[in-house]
Amino acid sequence: MTRPLVFALALAPSAISAQEAPFRLALPIDCTPGEDCFIQNYVDADPGPEAADFTCGPLSYDDHKGTDIRVATIAQQREGVDVLAAAPGVVLGLRDEMPDILQGWDGAPELNGRDCGNGVSIAHDGGWETQYCHMARGSVAVKPGDRVETGARLGSVGLSGQSQFPHLHLSVRKDGVEIDPFDPDDTATCGDTTPADTLWDTPPAYLPGGLLDAGFAPGVPDWFDIQAGEADAEVTSQSPLVIWGYAFGARAGDTLRLTVTGPQGSVIDDVVPLDKTQAQLFRANGRRAPEEGWAEGDYVGRVALMRDGEMLGEREVPLSIGD
Repeated sequence: MTRPLVFALALAPSAISAQEAPFRLALPIDCTPGEDCFIQNYVDADPGPEAADFTCGPLSYDDHKGTDIRVATIAQQREGVDVLAAAPGVVLGLRDEMPDILQGWDGAPELNGRDCGNGVSIAHDGGWETQYCHMARGSVAVKPGDRVETGARLGSVGLSGQSQFPHLHLSVRKDGVEIDPFDPDDTATCGDTTPADTLWDTPPAYLPGGLLDAGFAPGVPDWFDIQAGEADAEVTSQSPLVIWGYAFGARAGDTLRLTVTGPQGSVIDDVVPLDKTQAQLFRANGRRAPEEGWAEGDYVGRVALMRDGEMLGEREVPLSIGD
């Protein structure tokens, strides 16, 4: 659970009336949802010990109180992805000194209630407040008391705090009460991915899962390298040829199709069943080189995440072997 910064209030969740909320949000991150960023987790809409997003889907976890907008890999995060003010307001406070290390990695600090990591909290008119978490150390570009407009740069996406992947966690509060910006009135129905009333100027489309990355390697990559965006490695004519795919939002019963074609035709065509629901995962499949080696030339790999016959996401990656 991402906790508020020490200067921010956090009370028990409750619904509000849309008539009391003319407040609107712009996208708080400089990216294109569904292309180079993805919503990994929504506010937990289940009041009990289980978790569900506003559609009754599994893109949340118990007591999650914000919206997690992720970039695919740490390599993308290190290139610099701006965090933006979602609405005009005044900076209440910030934190900017925590290291960018995912929890569970060597050197990750004790959080001691600082789950948000580096972040910024902004007060808006009408009792509204937004909080931006897991920002990169040293990136915060505002100070308390600053007036910011919608779209103003606040800093950069990072890995700080209670973070398992590179992302921005956005919390929205009204008079101290946590609000789901996709369902502020708590009236969404199961399966409804486009509720009529949201706080967004332009609501990001609900994606129930998809592909984050894909590539080739001469062996099954390490999970650390997949997350880092460093799993691609040279494939030679004599090495094994492995194609891998990195997905989010997979559910039990989904499949990941991995195919490779080359100068000699089909090289790999495998369907990998996924037997459990997972927030993020990768799968790989490959072949040893034939005695004569892989034919020189251009190869194309495709990875597709499928659910009930529908493609949720696809990645195509090129490979050249030989001169």
